[in-house]
Amino acid sequence: MRAQLLGSERPAGLLELVRGLTAVQLDQTAAVAPNADLVAWSRLGSAYSTDELAEALATQELVELQGFARPSESLVLFRAEMEAWPGEGPLLDWQEYRRDWVKANEGCRLDILERLRQDGPMVMRELPDTCVVPWESSGWTNNRNVSQLLEFMIQRGEVAIVGRDGRDRLWDLATRVYPDEPTVPVEEARRIRDQQRLHASGILRAKGAACSVEPIDAGVAGERAVVEGVRGEWRVDPELLGQPFSGRTALLSPLDRLVYDRKRIAELFEFEYQLEMYKPVAKRRWGYFALPILHGDRLVGKVDATAARKAGMLRVDAVHEDAPFSKTLSAAVHRELRDLAKWLELVLVVNP
Repeated sequence: MRAQLLGSERPAGLLELVRGLTAVQLDQTAAVAPNADLVAWSRLGSAYSTDELAEALATQELVELQGFARPSESLVLFRAEMEAWPGEGPLLDWQEYRRDWVKANEGCRLDILERLRQDGPMVMRELPDTCVVPWESSGWTNNRNVSQLLEFMIQRGEVAIVGRDGRDRLWDLATRVYPDEPTVPVEEARRIRDQQRLHASGILRAKGAACSVEPIDAGVAGERAVVEGVRGEWRVDPELLGQPFSGRTALLSPLDRLVYDRKRIAELFEFEYQLEMYKPVAKRRWGYFALPILHGDRLVGKVDATAARKAGMLRVDAVHEDAPFSKTLSAAVHRELRDLAKWLELVLVVNP
């Protein structure tokens, strides 16, 4: 909790928060609020304004990279991997497919770069689709040539996201955005990122499930640890040990990094949770976008809340208690709900 900046002492502001967490996922699902804003509110309180995130991204104090807001100074830790795209050593089949598809559409890639050079920043719909080989996918990206090419061009370090026009991302040349600093070699950069990730998490598995963008393990960073009753090797950041901790009650985004690894929270906190937005209504246990409840150093329940903006209300359909709440805990949860409604500028409506 201390590593995730969820103690009673709140961070000084958004930049300190993102630097402390190293990365905040930029998911636009707004059943309550977009993830990055909800993460910021849970740490900073209702004094936080969503304009702060938009301004920080527009001025490049923070940068959007592969779906995460990151401090601009962390970009140097990704540049070597960008230069080595699609990967180092023998490539897997999917890496070869991406490499060959980008090469086949070299003309479109150059057209996009030239258009941005002349007129950028621009939204995607203003960029030309001159691909000669359509992108093939069994998912929603099928035939979305420009969006897919832009994603690969981000990974190659050629283009960057410099802000948003409404919900649309603004694209520009990376050379206009990324700091002109020496590249950190791949292995050293990964080591530093592992250390930063562990410091922002406190404790992680040494090796976890593969995640294509932001890993959920620590590698060899920190010190080895054993968690009683849990199998496997864990790593802890020794800098965080032996310090006093004063907790509080907080409502978390389902995509908050504290709860993102569902296996980890089940093992460490005995907390069962799933994001149920993709489940049929009849199969949901806690709600479409239920918010995990943190109390001190325990995860204790979930709040089924929805921001009904047209109706002007924050509707709470249920507060699921993993174990019966005390009067003090119940009052703390409702205090957070009132603060959430105030921040969203909605009227709190709690259904019986």
